[in-house]
Amino acid sequence: MPVDLARAAALRREIERHNYAYYVLDQPTIPDAEYDRLFRELQALEAEHPELATPDSPTRRVGGKPLDGFAPVRHVVPMLSIRTETDTEASGAQAFDARVRKELGLGESDPPVDYAAELKFDGLAINLRYELGVLVQAATRGDGETGEDVTQNIRTVHAIPLRLHADKPPVVLEVRGEVFMRRDDFERYNAKQREAGKPTLVNPRNGAAGSIRQLDPAIAAQRPLSFYAYGLGEVQGWTPPPTHSATLDALEKLGVPVCAERITGRGAAALIAFHDDIAARRDSLPFDIDGVVYKVNRLDLQRELGFVTREPRWAVAHKFPAQEQLTTVLGIDVQVGRTGALTPVARLAPVFVGGVTVTNATLHNQDEIDRKDVRVGDTVIVRRAGDVIPEVVAAVIERRPVPEPPRFNILQSYPVCPECGSHVVRLEGEAAVRCTGGLYCPAQRKQALLHFAGRRAMDIEGLGDKLVDQLVERGLVHSPADVYGLGLDTLAGLERMAEKSAANLLAAIEASKATTLARFIFALGIRNVGETTAKDLARHFGSLAALITADEAGLLAVRDVGPVVAQSIRQFFAEPHNLEVVNKLRAAGVHWPESTGVQQSAGILAGKTLVLTGTLPMLTREAAKEMIEAAGGKVAGSVSKKTDYVVAGEEAGSKLTRAQELGVTILDEAGLLALLESQEQ
Repeated sequence: MPVDLARAAALRREIERHNYAYYVLDQPTIPDAEYDRLFRELQALEAEHPELATPDSPTRRVGGKPLDGFAPVRHVVPMLSIRTETDTEASGAQAFDARVRKELGLGESDPPVDYAAELKFDGLAINLRYELGVLVQAATRGDGETGEDVTQNIRTVHAIPLRLHADKPPVVLEVRGEVFMRRDDFERYNAKQREAGKPTLVNPRNGAAGSIRQLDPAIAAQRPLSFYAYGLGEVQGWTPPPTHSATLDALEKLGVPVCAERITGRGAAALIAFHDDIAARRDSLPFDIDGVVYKVNRLDLQRELGFVTREPRWAVAHKFPAQEQLTTVLGIDVQVGRTGALTPVARLAPVFVGGVTVTNATLHNQDEIDRKDVRVGDTVIVRRAGDVIPEVVAAVIERRPVPEPPRFNILQSYPVCPECGSHVVRLEGEAAVRCTGGLYCPAQRKQALLHFAGRRAMDIEGLGDKLVDQLVERGLVHSPADVYGLGLDTLAGLERMAEKSAANLLAAIEASKATTLARFIFALGIRNVGETTAKDLARHFGSLAALITADEAGLLAVRDVGPVVAQSIRQFFAEPHNLEVVNKLRAAGVHWPESTGVQQSAGILAGKTLVLTGTLPMLTREAAKEMIEAAGGKVAGSVSKKTDYVVAGEEAGSKLTRAQELGVTILDEAGLLALLESQEQ
């Protein structure tokens, strides 16, 4: 065998082995870069020697020339649909079992029938034709007798083998199954499309069906599709096993993907148990299904039962409640969340979807409203899966009322927060529209209190979730300032709060009054102002009054404060409600040392970025961080080309390795202390 031919054959085998491990077993065997190297080598060989290319080459998966249309394909064995059982309760399985037993002439004393049960995928049915083990044709179901030739597009689905794993493959083997799109692949694809400003897919099912019916295979190749087999068509030169379940096992050994979510069992009880188990886990599955399928397991009994009006008597689809329905948008309003985000909500004409009657559905944010172009009066597709909040998937534009309703804009419709009357803003680069009344807004009250009391903020030990819930729900606390007015009797009267616990909490509240400016700024919960930024602001301005009155230019002079952070700070202090709470906190006795501020250039580490990794012998991570920041340095969480020093302790891991690769200066604890001491000399 010529060297080039042997190398091409070896590359094809190796690449397909890696494809199977990655796309079917979900167990990658080599890094992406190595896979790409092998693939490019095969492409180069086939380009240089076109005669080396074969129908099952992995290079065929990237898509060929656009098609003028799909050629018709007549199915040798018709692709018939199966009967649907719409009763979503256990009686659907019982009715099927009763029919099968009757058709087989079984009495009450006869043993239960053996069944196979599997998932009903929400995708596109496909017939794959293999001749001598090589995929030669793929066709859609069509009308059952004649489908469409979609071979070029199916070749782009990496989960589908282009050659069966068999030394002596069948002369002809038609594998039937479903092409579908996993939910995570669907979300990733849509995210990339949105980033690129391109159209997104409505749902995974439409994504799968639309991809396979693309006339341009290059477009289909970009869509992340999967496949599971569930049966056979024409077979020549191969004897299938005696049962349906064993047939699927045999297909799996041939390299054809088969879903593991399937069982065999006896009688209606096994079917009911499978139905209930899958129904309970439906929303945690990585793909959409719309029911389960029951089949008589023995193939000889399937033949005995036969068909009626083009439907097999030996199988039935037991459907779950629909997760998508059409309804009308009656109005759009907003809900204010715990972080101040205003979430638009569509008020809907009541519709039964996902097992419940839905009257509201989330529209997420302004970007999603604009992308989906949802308007009041539109007919929309609503989706609800399990306990997931119902959402509007898409507007049906062709059903839009005439004249067209106006577009909905949150900022125009809600210039102030409906909960507290504070101004509403949308910062540059953010999808969410937010209320600026963080310390005052009722919708944000619990979140604001928990953040205010946090260990890195005011550090009020004992003021946790359950206690905050009680204080807010009983109307005892409306803002963080009210915490300092709580008394022993009030706290002791709360659930799970004995007098000793109440006294301990009061002591923690009193102790928190003596704090630092940096902690206080962080405790206010200003959007985009984290702990490090709060410290930078405190060092730069020295006093709260200087920070409150700072203009944009003054804020931008602070290290690492950009336009978005500066805008957040100015909007927070421009809100009278927030200033009112700040004044009440000062009046309650919250205090800190103030100064005239320092220039950011002060300190031996001014303008330097350090990364801490591993365990330091004497210093805690927090102590080291404070010392670095006091010297003007910044502590980052990851190593990059901008890192000046990496301080490495015991058991330093990947950050140390990365620093060595980039040539970053590495210090141990002694080296850090020596560097800091040099400032004092």
